[in-house]
Amino acid sequence: MSNRELLKSAKTWVIKVGSSLVTDNGKGLNREAIASWVEQIIALQKKGIAVVLVSSGAVAEGVARLGLSGRPTAIYEQQAAAAVGQMGLIEAYERCFSAFNKHTAQILLTHEDLSDRTRYLNARSTLNSLLKMGVIPIINENDTVATEEICFGDNDTLGGLVANLINAQALVIMTDQNGFYDADPRSNPQAQLIKEAKSNDKALLQYAGDSGALGKGGMLTKLKAARLAARSGAVTAIVNGNQAGVLLGLYDGDDIGSLLLPDAQPIAARKQWLASHLKTCGTLVLDDGAVNVLKKSGRSLLPVGIKSVEGKFLRGEMVDCVDSNGKTVARGLVNYDASEAREIISKSSDQIMSILGYDGDHEMIHRDNLVLL
Repeated sequence: MSNRELLKSAKTWVIKVGSSLVTDNGKGLNREAIASWVEQIIALQKKGIAVVLVSSGAVAEGVARLGLSGRPTAIYEQQAAAAVGQMGLIEAYERCFSAFNKHTAQILLTHEDLSDRTRYLNARSTLNSLLKMGVIPIINENDTVATEEICFGDNDTLGGLVANLINAQALVIMTDQNGFYDADPRSNPQAQLIKEAKSNDKALLQYAGDSGALGKGGMLTKLKAARLAARSGAVTAIVNGNQAGVLLGLYDGDDIGSLLLPDAQPIAARKQWLASHLKTCGTLVLDDGAVNVLKKSGRSLLPVGIKSVEGKFLRGEMVDCVDSNGKTVARGLVNYDASEAREIISKSSDQIMSILGYDGDHEMIHRDNLVLL
């Protein structure tokens, strides 16, 4: 089976649509394009594929509706634009799907919804229930309430996290470019389309560019989304959403867009949840020995392998684990708050009682609460 056939065999697709496509580069909702995507999604459903749609465009549509000259810079103005634009965005999708007697469900998320374990599981159960009912979930970031501390940053990232959330086998990112290039095709006519690569190929990082004026993403965010999706074993396709029949073309195995493949075994569901935390509360700097232990043996992180502690955090909060060069190697839920952690680092676990006055956990981070990055 060719790698292109992975899309046909995938039973669940997460399809992400960018702002420039949805709003026709800021001119207002592109209802003709939306109708075309909806028709293709209905066709995919008939082929046995469950689809979750992650759609940008609320802020951009709000900008158009309010007659603003561009995307606002003030957060409260962006949130106001999102509130206005979300009404039009969901109405357009609902109208198109209703023509096929299909129900839709609007789901607005913030990072907090996925970083809290209970809310994460609730979101997964709700989405899986909707898919079993044949409903099309339409997901967007809750821009109206999201702030820097609780936002995903872009819907590419959200798409990757949703793929993890429901264990989708495919993530399709529709953009206004033909795929992932080795240079920006808008400024370099010699740019070459990368038709297929491993999502974790380090060479891809140097090719990623900036975002457009209407959205917050770019090829870098799409690459990061593909790497997130790869954690649950999903293949990612980056394609031009303006291309006629693009979704059905992917299903048929057409050689379009860029295919980014997972290059490792899927990680367990709990580990995916840990990896979905985009915000951390502090940093543990590890010695070389601890880094090697984590990478090669999958064991817990002990205090003796930690050189220093940065930031303020409480027991149970998420922290980054970095090597001596500052590169993040793992992330996990810490068993001690920052002040206690500073007292026991570089010490053996049997010294914890004498240092802290109580017999706490022997591990700074238990392996069940630790994920390698």
